[in-house]
Amino acid sequence: MSVVSLLGVNILNNPAKFTDNYVFEITFECLEQLEKDLEWKLTYVGSATSDQYDQELDSLLVGPIPVGVNKFIFEADAPKTTRIPDADILGVTVVLLTCSYDGREFVRVGYYVNNEYESDELNADPPAKPIVEKIRRNVLADKPRVTRFAIKWDSEASAPPEFPPEQPEADLQPDEEEYGADELEEDGEEEEGAEAAAENAGEASAAAVAADGDAEMAGVEESGEPVEEDELSDEGSVDLENESEDELEEEGEGEAVEGGDDAMEVDEKPADSTKPQEVMAH
Repeated sequence: MSVVSLLGVNILNNPAKFTDNYVFEITFECLEQLEKDLEWKLTYVGSATSDQYDQELDSLLVGPIPVGVNKFIFEADAPKTTRIPDADILGVTVVLLTCSYDGREFVRVGYYVNNEYESDELNADPPAKPIVEKIRRNVLADKPRVTRFAIKWDSEASAPPEFPPEQPEADLQPDEEEYGADELEEDGEEEEGAEAAAENAGEASAAAVAADGDAEMAGVEESGEPVEEDELSDEGSVDLENESEDELEEEGEGEAVEGGDDAMEVDEKPADSTKPQEVMAH
């Protein structure tokens, strides 16, 4: 269970010019007293081709953290265009808001950012060298991507398990005896069943031969014409392969509708309407 839960992030200046600072109002809840500060960072992804163009726009420490709902303002500088390839200044990119405790990241919020010119003329025919002063940014604030990580907080009891629980009884028996016994028994039963079926089939064949001989003799005596075999009919048969594909398509569509995308929501706010406390950022 996370000691700190992110309740909401509001971007106070959106849309804005490309050169304007980013201003976030962040609300979170703390469930117990923390010994250290929270570290918040804002990172701008300069290019999708390489992380060498990523820029840490700003970072700050928030604390001491009182128990309850807290709120603060996080203001970060605009990215430096000298560290971004000209071909990547315009278009869609990402900013990442992260929070860590004692060097361990426990939440990350990603936003898509669309950079374009303010005028339709420049968007239709952009110059080879971007005119940064005429570019505006629009953060898709209503579609964040939230990722949470389980970390160790102040107590050892809060640390997430690193290994599966020990199972000493699992090593008392050899793998073949423990895991293969049922399979061996099933194989033996299948072999015995096959032998019995073969014996029954042999007896049935012998009886059928004798009966056919009698029937053939009777047929010759009565009509002298061979008996015609019935042809196998395809009517009523089911194409299992096509049916399986249709079922998979229907199941896939059903799962896609039911699953939805819940990675875009932050934690729910507490039921009570307690006013958030202002915390110190430094």
